[in-house]
Amino acid sequence: MADNKNTPTAEQLRKDVSEFLKNRYGDRVDIPPDADLSGEPPRGGEREHPPSKIQFDLKPSELEAHLRQYVVGQDEAIEVLATKICTHFNRMKMEMETEELGELVGNIKSNVLMIGPTGVGKTYLIKLIAKKIGVPFVKADATKFSETGYVGGDVEDLVRDLVREANGSIKLAEYGIIYLDEIDKIASSGNFIGPDVSRTGVQRNLLKLMEESEVDLKTPHDLAAQMEAAMEAQRTGKVSRKKVNTKNILFVMSGAFSGLSDIIRRRLNQQPIGFRPADDQLDRTEDLDLLKKVRSEDLIKYGFESEFVGRLPVVVTLNDLDVQGLLRILQNPNSTVIQGKKRDFKAYGINIHFEPEALQLLAEEAFKEHTGARGLVSVSDRLLLKYEKKLPDTQITEFHVTERTVRNPQEELDQLLISHSIKKFQKRFLAANGIVISFTNGALELLKQLSLEKGQDLEQVCSDLLHDYEYGLRLLGCDHFTIDEEIVNNPKTRLEQLIKKAYEKK
Repeated sequence: MADNKNTPTAEQLRKDVSEFLKNRYGDRVDIPPDADLSGEPPRGGEREHPPSKIQFDLKPSELEAHLRQYVVGQDEAIEVLATKICTHFNRMKMEMETEELGELVGNIKSNVLMIGPTGVGKTYLIKLIAKKIGVPFVKADATKFSETGYVGGDVEDLVRDLVREANGSIKLAEYGIIYLDEIDKIASSGNFIGPDVSRTGVQRNLLKLMEESEVDLKTPHDLAAQMEAAMEAQRTGKVSRKKVNTKNILFVMSGAFSGLSDIIRRRLNQQPIGFRPADDQLDRTEDLDLLKKVRSEDLIKYGFESEFVGRLPVVVTLNDLDVQGLLRILQNPNSTVIQGKKRDFKAYGINIHFEPEALQLLAEEAFKEHTGARGLVSVSDRLLLKYEKKLPDTQITEFHVTERTVRNPQEELDQLLISHSIKKFQKRFLAANGIVISFTNGALELLKQLSLEKGQDLEQVCSDLLHDYEYGLRLLGCDHFTIDEEIVNNPKTRLEQLIKKAYEKK
């Protein structure tokens, strides 16, 4: 039996550990006074774990219909993804619930490789799938990892991140989806300039996870975790290590794979005819058509280990987006671009509407960016940035994005602000004096210049300039009055003339 007299208290542990850290690392590391070194699990703040069995009964057609509501121009990719991912989860559920089936030796999961240009919806598709199914989802760029985990990150951190996304539930994390973008950047072929930074090693490390392996929930270099384990061993006499099994975790890889079409072309013994600029649309279309004919041997020549390619049995090629494809994204009632913009302005109490002609022009401008759907975000942000800055300072609650807005955003913004300020002045003048005020175009131009020169709001300029007209026009018995250029240039003189003329008539 352990002698309780020799068991250190939390305060003694904190003091000893602080002394050790100070001797080894100086003052850079310290143990907070409120750190829990008792080794007891926290109370009252534990996360509620989800059920141990995943509830999944979606059919491929149902998932496909769901994805089509949000993603356009990728019908073939949606069909493949919906079918294979649905089958993965339904089969996994069946195997969990039917013990007599036994384990299938050498089984390969339906891990996915997605090939396609940037901004066509690769990440969006997988996020939608994970959310619909209800499993945790983790995304990372393959370029952040290195073979050792010191230069970049440790691939096993992806699995640990899944546990965090699952609110600490290891069981749910074991059914999650790990998405790795820019996977083409860890190919070890000669397509890349510069040193090969352990790209093959990263592939091998990922290969272990993609098959079946046990990942420690705590990292070996985590000092806090090691202290916790040591205290638990002292208290219980044994060390329990929490592990995550990757057997059922679905891995999805994606990349643009620049240069892969040339490898496929050589295999098919095809050569481009004539000369075309690098950004020619025909050339881009031809490359995408070739990518749809990709085989495992092409990926191996590109720089991937044969075992790595073998663990990605589902290969999907996504289409590039032309102007019509981009337009369909904008027209989609679930468009994140349009709905996002509407929410941006709604946050200030402003309702924004997009006319069909404006959407067409936005699609055309976004196509020039050559960044797919991301171009829609960039173009709309540039177009509406100043509106987003200026309109919250006004009482405008609604405005329409028209063709003229897209072609001349600053000019249309100025007109919108002028119109708003004039309407505010007219409304206030009518409420105070019962007189309808209107302006000639020439007067409006002069007032706009005065507003810029004085750095004042147009409404304030009108109020200051026409202050005497409130009493003067009531004296004249007007119910409607038009402000012209002469009045803007000489307001007092013109008012005196009007009053004098009215009295002469009497």
